[in-house]
Amino acid sequence: MTALDDVPALTRQRFRQTNVVGGGTPAPPPDADLPPGPRWPALVQTVALMRFRHRFHPYLRRKYGDTYTVRLLPGGRPLVMVTRPEHTKEVFAGDPEVFHAGKGNSILGPIMGLHSLLLQDGAEHKRARKLIMPAFNGQALKGYADLVTDIARDEVAHWPDHATFRSLDRMNALTLEVILRVVFGVSDEERLRALRPRVNATVDVPPLVLLGWGYPRLQKVGIWKRTVDNQYALDELMYAEIRERRVAPDLAERTDVLSRLIRVGTEPGDDPEDRLSDTELRDQLVTLLLAGHETTATALSWALYELGRHPDLHARTVRAVRDGDDAWLDAVLKESMRLHPVIPMVVRTLMKPATIAGHDLPAGVTVGPSIIVSHQRSEAHPDPWTFRPERFLGTNPPTNTWIPFGGGVRRCIGAGFSLMEGVAVLREVFAAMDVEAVGDDEPQVRNITSVPRHGATIRVARRG
Repeated sequence: MTALDDVPALTRQRFRQTNVVGGGTPAPPPDADLPPGPRWPALVQTVALMRFRHRFHPYLRRKYGDTYTVRLLPGGRPLVMVTRPEHTKEVFAGDPEVFHAGKGNSILGPIMGLHSLLLQDGAEHKRARKLIMPAFNGQALKGYADLVTDIARDEVAHWPDHATFRSLDRMNALTLEVILRVVFGVSDEERLRALRPRVNATVDVPPLVLLGWGYPRLQKVGIWKRTVDNQYALDELMYAEIRERRVAPDLAERTDVLSRLIRVGTEPGDDPEDRLSDTELRDQLVTLLLAGHETTATALSWALYELGRHPDLHARTVRAVRDGDDAWLDAVLKESMRLHPVIPMVVRTLMKPATIAGHDLPAGVTVGPSIIVSHQRSEAHPDPWTFRPERFLGTNPPTNTWIPFGGGVRRCIGAGFSLMEGVAVLREVFAAMDVEAVGDDEPQVRNITSVPRHGATIRVARRG
């Protein structure tokens, strides 16, 4: 096991080992015959993609067609985006040894770590996924459901009657509590108080901070230094929790995700090589935190906002809660994810040449579907700008046209957990409250995610 005596040394080691440029990736030839795209400087294209993605993606499709190329910092590396479902299938079905997802996510490496499920590829990814998957299978989800429901019920019980607030703030607080209690298994209030601000500071960063990981000198000043300092502090707390959990007398009976992962490889008949080191545990926990906290919170806040704008759908949701119709609540959440994508795209970096969308692409090119455009295609989602949960009742949209969790062997391991959590939260909200949307809202970029610019403000009234 990795020694925990010098946690700052582990953090420094992670920063040194992670390469936001995607180290080891072959550079595509400068004269490669790629799909069309803007000829703006790479800096301008990078800012447009990160800061104005909700207008930039549709603009690119209108101007250049269903497949287009964007060049990004550092180095002007090409990103080829696809938008048709048959081309998305080609990406998701690609050989994992050729289509590397970890390289495309390398900008998150300094935060998530080399062992992160999102950054690993090939055999390492297959091993990690096999070890983590049991903590998110159907039986495990049933065990988490009651605690998630209790947390959601307690949250709603503290909402003042006739209060107006940003639903995103409350959903972030709620899903953070779920992560800390259900995934991390933390119940000590003192440690919870210490973790909350550190976790929030990790999630709530502007895109400019992510770019700082590619330029180490920036990490000594301003917002970049604060981000680095926060990572050191969060690691101290995370490793302390891991250290204490390993020797907890009730470890064998605990059902939280961290405890389950610590027990991997320790049961009779297990392969001792499957045991996760302290660093592996830390990296996977931070990955689950970043992938499952703000994403679910944002989807829920948009769902509350949309239901608050449509009295007929609001009434149907209240009836669904009364009648135990979780299928409707599930459909509401899925439609929220379709209409308001939290993540803009799914990417893979080619380690060998491959043909995608009829284009012969060289090694080193990053390719992937635009979630934003895929969710707007009217042939798959008629009247795509309208919030219609019925799309997901009794049937689903065509394959590879609804992809908030990605697809293929890299589909988000926490997809089932996210939907279970979302349904539980909607159930508790509409069992007690009527919800009305306040004002208009639109998406705004925050780090790699998109959130409601005005927080999806709602007014709630308690039903007698």
